Amino acid sequence: MLGVWLGILRPNSLEAESNALTPGSVEDPVVTKSYVDEQLAKLGGGTPGGGTTPVAESALEVVTVPAGKTLMAGQGTEVIVRVGKAIAYSSDASGIADLTGGTDLTKGKAVPTNHLLLFPREGRGILPDPNQKNGLTVLVKGSYTLQ
Repeated sequence: MLGVWLGILRPNSLEAESNALTPGSVEDPVVTKSYVDEQLAKLGGGTPGGGTTPVAESALEVVTVPAGKTLMAGQGTEVIVRVGKAIAYSSDASGIADLTGGTDLTKGKAVPTNHLLLFPREGRGILPDPNQKNGLTVLVKGSYTLQ
């Protein structure tokens, strides 16, 4: 009795093929690329692959921070200290996100070299350790100023 029920519930391959849509039929029409582009333009999407969306700058810039100066990072800026000892600076109680170490670097804390730092908002930066004579070499992705 079990075999009879399975045979009834399972469609055979001929039934599956007869229910498939045929390309070019009324149920599944073939359209031209120009028609699709026209419809996308009406929706405000532009043409596919047209490059209408601006791409964020993805290049890392090598920046030298001289002794006595502070690199002030813009919101969303990423920084990696490559050479020198750096100190975190923040104008408030919050700090800089050390994404590599998983910590928050508040004002006055040492910044580890080769760690990816994310500056969540304005008013934060890094400066060379006052106990060293040379400045810093850092990689920056985003906006910054030297003060």
